[in-house]
Amino acid sequence: MARRPWLRSYPPTVAAEIDISHLGTLADLFYDATRDFAGRPAFESFGKELTYAGLRAAAEAMASWLQARGINKSDRVALMMPNVLAYPAAMFGVLIAGCTVVNVNPLYTPRELAHQVNDAGARVLVVLENFAHTVAEALPQMKLDQVVIATPGDLMGLKGAIVNLVSRHVKKAVKPFSIPGAVRFAAVLAEGRRRAPDPVALTPQDVAFLQYTGGTTGVAKGAVLTHGNITANVAQMKAWLEGWVKTDGSRHIMVTALPLYHIFSLTVCCMMMMRIGACGLLIANPRDIAGFVKTLKSRPFTMISGVNTLYNALAHHSGIGEVDFSPVQLCIAGGMATQAAVAKRWKDISGKPIIEGYGLSETSPVVSANRLDIEEFTGTIGFPLPSTDVAIRSLDNTDVPFGEVGELCVRGPQVMAGYWQRPDETAKVMTADGYFRTGDLAVEAEEGSFRIVDRMKDMVLVSGFNVYPNEVEDVLVRHPKVLEAAVVGQPDEHSGEAVLAYIVKRDESLTEEELRAFARENLTSYKVPRRIVFRDSLPKTNVGKVLRRALRDEAQAGGHP
Repeated sequence: MARRPWLRSYPPTVAAEIDISHLGTLADLFYDATRDFAGRPAFESFGKELTYAGLRAAAEAMASWLQARGINKSDRVALMMPNVLAYPAAMFGVLIAGCTVVNVNPLYTPRELAHQVNDAGARVLVVLENFAHTVAEALPQMKLDQVVIATPGDLMGLKGAIVNLVSRHVKKAVKPFSIPGAVRFAAVLAEGRRRAPDPVALTPQDVAFLQYTGGTTGVAKGAVLTHGNITANVAQMKAWLEGWVKTDGSRHIMVTALPLYHIFSLTVCCMMMMRIGACGLLIANPRDIAGFVKTLKSRPFTMISGVNTLYNALAHHSGIGEVDFSPVQLCIAGGMATQAAVAKRWKDISGKPIIEGYGLSETSPVVSANRLDIEEFTGTIGFPLPSTDVAIRSLDNTDVPFGEVGELCVRGPQVMAGYWQRPDETAKVMTADGYFRTGDLAVEAEEGSFRIVDRMKDMVLVSGFNVYPNEVEDVLVRHPKVLEAAVVGQPDEHSGEAVLAYIVKRDESLTEEELRAFARENLTSYKVPRRIVFRDSLPKTNVGKVLRRALRDEAQAGGHP
């Protein structure tokens, strides 16, 4: 039996295990929620609400349309949309039709899109018109039966026409495209509403999502997430949440800025919120920080989720002080390491601590979370959720003592079934005793909390000494003139590798000498960046995670002195 010291830190109201025998499917979750909360708003976009009953009607129309076209149980349907009302309607339609959702990043290049659609064997692709030009370019390389074109104003009635007008003609966000035979999402719903969908027998073992991951580290591969994986993670989170936050009868509003096609947002901000009858406040373009802050000022909310870079951008916007944080109960972070300097600034502005959790696409995603009653940011990823075992292991798969660095490994009902059609890749990450090897280096404290040290592949080796970029970055961003920092290794003939820091300035007067002197005060000599490169911005993923790999490739190619 795995050791579980973290159970001593659970509140009395949180059980050590969830009952996985009654988990059901995501179709069950959907029908329960749309019945129990029919009149409540499920999602809000551009100031327009879609009720749970309205969501059910749209999803059933989507399911009916798919079935009429011979798209059958287990067939894959790709969705390529940001946070607009069409996304949850289409997604739940695919799920209740018994099909598998393939989430696609709308910012993909034609090459990346074609790889993922072909790898998944998707038969249908639903895309927001703003990204249809990418689909048009990739179309000759893909074997799709049908393309469906959605708009930002779908499911909004008259207001939707105005939203589309602004998108197309004011913001000029829709590039010309030609996709022969494509149909509009509105036409799909109109046709699908003519008949009810046929019921589909689903089990928790059926595949709900192919969630592609590893795109920043090589060729993307699909994590096979079953209905049971996601419903288990929802049950685990609900048990954790109800240890501290009132959900029964409470009307929660979750600010949903992370894209729903990202696993963190999908499970935490969509599935979990539906389970408790909450409303997802959809932010279609979180890069528009001014627009985002304007929305926060105009709309009361009780929860917000984000990644470190998003909290940092919000905290530095001049209008954030006008946001009313008094109704807010939870500020949740995941997706990447949250920096202490960012957490402090956020607490100073909002009065609320950032509660960090940890997870991956392969774990549906949540593995662990801090207690929800903390008053200050902890710098740890908290405690494993109920029914979750976490072990810190060496390369030979033996547990390491408390306080020593090793690879974080996870076992629980939320762990994926494997990688899609990649048994070789699955074998590399699964241990004989059922643990998933995350590739993250971590340390376990004796009370059972965990702290991520860094990604194994990001570690820099300087003259035989391990340097963890997270630690160096955390120090650099404490300098008042630094806005963002990214640290990578660069080949060096003397020390094997040298520490290279990419910096985005907050204050143009910052010099390399000033920052290096600050680093020397806080870091041992071999961790101090030997080279510092100032840039206007850092390359990031769609959810704002800094792409260290792109910077590392640049550094290794000798892009900087």
